[in-house]
Amino acid sequence: MPPPQALAIAREKGLDLVEISPTAQPPVCRIMDYGRYQYEEQKRTRQAKKHQKTIEVKEIKFRPKVDEHDYQFKKKHVERFLAHGDKVKATIFFRGREMAHPEFGRHILERLVDELQEVATQETLPRMEGNQMHTILSSKSMSKKGR
Repeated sequence: MPPPQALAIAREKGLDLVEISPTAQPPVCRIMDYGRYQYEEQKRTRQAKKHQKTIEVKEIKFRPKVDEHDYQFKKKHVERFLAHGDKVKATIFFRGREMAHPEFGRHILERLVDELQEVATQETLPRMEGNQMHTILSSKSMSKKGR
């Protein structure tokens, strides 16, 4: 129907004439309450946002000469972060002469990955950047969801 006739029908019913597909021949329009449509769209996006889980990357810092108790304590924190669904960035921080022996840091990261093998997967291999070596771990349940 011609646009003026459709507009008259919409005004008669107290609704709006909304153009749905302007590129079609002829253009497609719909008679609806546009304010209510916008409200429902906002409601849908808010609901979708509410059900999203944001994944955070938590960081745990170690030193090359970390004590056994400190290592176990930080490992428990890593397990807790992974259980909450977050990713963990395990970092070894080198200072001064410790830079001469990066294998100590690599050994600590490899030990952490081996001990957390049941609950975590290693996303990146241990990598040296400046005076820090790091790797990223994610929970096994998260990696299964991504497949």
